[in-house]
Amino acid sequence: MPLAARPGAVLVLAVAAVSSASVLISLSLAQGVPAITIAALRMGFASIVVVPVAFLRSRSEIRSIPAGDLLLCVLSGALLAVHFAFWTSSLAKTSVMSSAVLVSTNPVFVGIASAIVYRERLGAWAIAGIAVAAVGGVVVGFADLGQAGGGSLGGDLLALLGALAGSGYLLVGRGVRSRLSLTAYIGIAYFTSAVLLLCLAAVTRTPLGGYPAAGYLWIAVLAAGPQLIGHTSYNWALKYVTATFVTVTLLAEPVGATLLAVPVLGQVPTPVRVAGAVLILAGIILAARSEARARGLALPNKEKAA
Repeated sequence: MPLAARPGAVLVLAVAAVSSASVLISLSLAQGVPAITIAALRMGFASIVVVPVAFLRSRSEIRSIPAGDLLLCVLSGALLAVHFAFWTSSLAKTSVMSSAVLVSTNPVFVGIASAIVYRERLGAWAIAGIAVAAVGGVVVGFADLGQAGGGSLGGDLLALLGALAGSGYLLVGRGVRSRLSLTAYIGIAYFTSAVLLLCLAAVTRTPLGGYPAAGYLWIAVLAAGPQLIGHTSYNWALKYVTATFVTVTLLAEPVGATLLAVPVLGQVPTPVRVAGAVLILAGIILAARSEARARGLALPNKEKAA
């Protein structure tokens, strides 16, 4: 398969894997497992697989990583931990559709960050997209507030904070992956994320044990599918396409998550929620297309797969 086509195929696999994450987390929450425990064990299980592989395949590379890149890998892992802490907690308070749509607002935050950090001028379409997505967020928020009260609105806010941290994770990863192999990068990032989430569980005195076996089963599937297959595929693709392009592919995740939530969890979205979600997705597409055009989506032609 040509190099230009491989990232697209890998991203399709990634989306298929991560679309089940919201439902798997909800199934584990239903077994009484706290959100922080789910996030910590998800990354813990994933690290048990990834870290030995990184040690065996990229030990010399990891030892020679410049201090700056090492710090960026740690920062990426920290942002991933924050992302999962907020987003997983959001699913305990709001619906799968609301959480999945709001956590997929990464392109909006990437566009805003580019304007603030890199002083890149936002195009008219980007501004329009951000405005449309904001209106959609308000619609979803009011729908959740009217149906489930302030707790659901709090869940929506947690999902947005998760999106903000996830945007940073992808932006940092894009820069580091241009210089490091996949195994070296995720070995450090996933391990950092797992350690920080386990520390958070300890600080908040959230037990890791004592829950039904079914809860741990869903977490294991979460680590194997959405994390090891989904996120690792995203991180592989970051070497060949922009972070913006990756975030655009994430737009398929809330669609898949919502479709799975209907038969598995019985969560049928109301028409108002659907309308708000459509506005958010439309706004994201406008903002992402504008940002992608400004940056360009040309693939590197001299890099080899890692």
